Amino acid sequence: MPWYKKLHWQIIIGLVLGLLYGVLAAAQGWGQFTSDWIAPFGQIFFRLLLLIAVPLVLASLITGVASLSDLKKLSRIGGKTIAIYIGTTVIALIIGLVLVNVLNPGGSVPEEMREKLQMTFADQAEAGLENAAASAERGPLQPIVDMIPNNFFEAARSNRNMLQVVFFAIFAGIGLLMIPKDKAKPLLEFFDSLNDLIIKLVEIIMIFAPIGVFGLLADTITSIAGDDLGQILELLGALGFYAIVVILGLAIHMTLTYGSMMKFLTPRKISDFWKALGPAQLVAFSTSSSGATLPITMERCENNLGVSEEVSSFVLPLGATINMDGTALYQAVAAVFIAQTIGMELDLTAQITIVFTAVLASIGTAAVPGAGIIMLVIILEAVGVPIAGIALILGVDRILDMCRTVTNVTGDATVATVVAASEGQLRDIPA
Repeated sequence: MPWYKKLHWQIIIGLVLGLLYGVLAAAQGWGQFTSDWIAPFGQIFFRLLLLIAVPLVLASLITGVASLSDLKKLSRIGGKTIAIYIGTTVIALIIGLVLVNVLNPGGSVPEEMREKLQMTFADQAEAGLENAAASAERGPLQPIVDMIPNNFFEAARSNRNMLQVVFFAIFAGIGLLMIPKDKAKPLLEFFDSLNDLIIKLVEIIMIFAPIGVFGLLADTITSIAGDDLGQILELLGALGFYAIVVILGLAIHMTLTYGSMMKFLTPRKISDFWKALGPAQLVAFSTSSSGATLPITMERCENNLGVSEEVSSFVLPLGATINMDGTALYQAVAAVFIAQTIGMELDLTAQITIVFTAVLASIGTAAVPGAGIIMLVIILEAVGVPIAGIALILGVDRILDMCRTVTNVTGDATVATVVAASEGQLRDIPA
């Protein structure tokens, strides 16, 4: 097959063309045209991915849990998966805190630009504060209560309630394990068939991925810059060091943490892993949603990495919901950056508090664009940093959201491969 017919190259071409068009559109004042005639193609692609996210999680988790044959196997794989997810999140937070303390990006923002940023994004910051205020008033066990839906159909109405869908799917899968096999068989066959249907729909949707990615990236650039390219350059200049620290942290985590896991805990070559996961990473970058990327992540892990359907059906939907390494790393860097910018010292105790709060927050963060900002407010409040400071970072948040989503998706695939290898469920892939 010629290189230009391969999916990952087509998506890369869509990304590059979207970037070039976005810069040109901002320079030429084509913002309205882009919004009316280019952005809808990206929105359609994004909506198609979100459309199948809930049925995919439901079908794959129910069949995945029920196929584990007994509760001992479920608890072993489940315990292993959650322990690795939490472990990698803690490592990501430590990497972020070390970098932000050593490089001190907050010291590079001039006073004048600091005030301008706070004024420019005051409204968005206020919205984030209101959303976080409701979360802050909840009791310590409320996240567990919120995880359990009182109406499944209400939970399935929104991708923001994905943790409730995950809970129901695991609960239903356990129930199917406990009833006679002849009674469970019709339901299992239904969900197995639904899972196959969703995978086929993913293949159809991915035909349009290059066009969708082009539209998403073009819209992102014109939305940030408006009709003034100088605005995005000014923002990147002021916040560039902060953005570089976050991206550097994400790159180190993906290279060292995930690379080491792949090298020492699986038989997969690191180069084969990156090549297999490339299309999912590119979709994650353009959509900023690990939930929307989940169908592609599952397809690549099963078909290109050799992860068994039993493992991928359990580990990946769970990861898309609770494993947010990239988001956690960003929150750690952002919290300390804001404190540095306003001249506030965060001692060791405060930074340990950031680690624990961010681990818990990452579990409850919705796998949709921008959700990390709400959780960041809770972290800032936990360590006493003025929460209005989020206005300082909103200018580049969309770009960083795209990057941290790539890390989240890569982490999900890494853990799925590691768990499959440890269970003897990683099949050989033909060269």
